[in-house]
Amino acid sequence: MYEAVHAYPDGEATVARHAATAARYGYDGIVVRTREALTASADEGATTGATAGVATEAAGLRDEYGVDVVDAVEIDVDDATSASGAVGNYRPDHTVVCLVGGDDTLNRFAVEEPRIDVLARPMRGSGDFNHVLAKAARDNGVHVEFDLGPLLRATGGKRVRALADLRKLREIVTYYDAPHVVSANAASHLATRAPRELVAAAETVGFDPEWVRDGLRAWGEIAARNRDRRSEAFIEPGVRRGRYEEER
Repeated sequence: MYEAVHAYPDGEATVARHAATAARYGYDGIVVRTREALTASADEGATTGATAGVATEAAGLRDEYGVDVVDAVEIDVDDATSASGAVGNYRPDHTVVCLVGGDDTLNRFAVEEPRIDVLARPMRGSGDFNHVLAKAARDNGVHVEFDLGPLLRATGGKRVRALADLRKLREIVTYYDAPHVVSANAASHLATRAPRELVAAAETVGFDPEWVRDGLRAWGEIAARNRDRRSEAFIEPGVRRGRYEEER
């Protein structure tokens, strides 16, 4: 299972701290999403906090902590036109591409764009999610994010509204069999929770435990798929470059 985190400078903790915490909590890996472009892909070199001035090699973190480190970008823009340009710029250089939703236009753009892996926080702000969007997400393989952060960190009316949105979103996504991911959306290693804690918290508000686990696993599945597609051997789904045996 994987957790998708925000690392410095977008978050409050370094990639190394997130990796160490994830290893201690039993995760297989972390997806490091940031609104700052990483200087290099985690698959090819280093992930870098731009203002930190220190490059952290993903391979070294894997060796030290025993967890996978996946580079990602989280696109947060005001309109679909800006989103389209950003997706084109970032898609070639990042293993996972997320787009932050929050209004109907951005949500629709995300689920109709196969180059986007994850629609993040679709119910943020004035955003809504309906059966048309769920079908498009399913058809285009865009995963819908279930952010459990408000369940863990919000209080009062904000927490009640967030739970109502999550339940509505789950009902639509599950009915139309759209793919999903689950996260705690942690900006600090102190906000990270172990998989069993996330599952237990979600179960108390009516979520199926295995469904939550599937959402945590999905981050790793997205990374594995995209890494394969970016490899030199990949031509198209089902077609790979390589040696083969002639029939005799």
